[in-house]
Amino acid sequence: MLRVCLRVIAVCCLVAAALGAVVVVANHFAITEEHVEIPGSAQPLEAILALPTGGEKPHGLVVFVHGDGPADASRDSFYRPLWESFARAGYASVSWNKPGVEGAQGNWLHQSMHDRAVETEAVLTWARSRGDIDPHRIGLWGISQAGWVLPEVAALHPELRFMILVGPAINWLRQGEYNLLAELRAQRAGDPEIAAALRRRAESVRLLRAGADYGRYVASGIDDPPMSADRWRFVRTNYTSDAMSQLARIKVPVLLVLGAEDRNVDVAETERVYRARLSPNQLTVQTFADASHSIAKAPLDHHQGVRSFLVAVFAPRSLYAPGYLDSLRRFVETQPERTTP
Repeated sequence: MLRVCLRVIAVCCLVAAALGAVVVVANHFAITEEHVEIPGSAQPLEAILALPTGGEKPHGLVVFVHGDGPADASRDSFYRPLWESFARAGYASVSWNKPGVEGAQGNWLHQSMHDRAVETEAVLTWARSRGDIDPHRIGLWGISQAGWVLPEVAALHPELRFMILVGPAINWLRQGEYNLLAELRAQRAGDPEIAAALRRRAESVRLLRAGADYGRYVASGIDDPPMSADRWRFVRTNYTSDAMSQLARIKVPVLLVLGAEDRNVDVAETERVYRARLSPNQLTVQTFADASHSIAKAPLDHHQGVRSFLVAVFAPRSLYAPGYLDSLRRFVETQPERTTP
């Protein structure tokens, strides 16, 4: 019996070792990561600079800007496959912990979209001071809420090589209502439940427009449980955000990446507005079928469970829609050198 038990233990150890090796290989990316502190507009930014493992210096640079939420520099490692794709095109990537995340100074919920744009400009200034970064090959990548941040930056910096936006919305309030309805319909909510949710939303918007403080919001009882005081402050600061006015001022090439199964953003509205505001030779639109808001495979993103976890651990590149990672590489490789107009 002891011999059998030892054999079972030995087999289990071998299987565990093999699985561990698979995880290590699957999560090894062709990049070299350097932790850097960047002088920010309000406080230092704790960042990761992901450099190509080979190629000639100086490298190009892609500046990453997060969407909503308390994001760390790598967005819980989900950025690493993207960093690797850019590295294969000769580009480094830089991304930072949002203020207040992973020990970073500040509080991201105290930022306006303009604050985030100024923060991004501080990163551009830092990047141009580095000898290993080519100042003529710097571009922007941003997702979701970055759609209210990066257009302001791009409009002020026509020398940028490109801007890539993933799932950006146009108008904050329209995006919120679209997301609410999309999630309710995905849950197969009935008409009475949808109507009640819309009434609560209308009351929330009325309070925002009235400039209601947190106490008045909580007393209204429209959310159970209510959002935090910091979150209410954040929404009240930013709910009027609209990208429309900035788009016509942008002169840099733009790649607009959309997921056909996006529940957060009305991608049809986004594409229509971008096509109307940007010139055809300036804008490239790529829509990925069966892809979610983050261009992950929709079944994995919308029904997160054991399967999603296993893919994230054992095949993280496979989380994304087929062709997405390669499309990022090809886009930046084909952008010609720009001179300031």
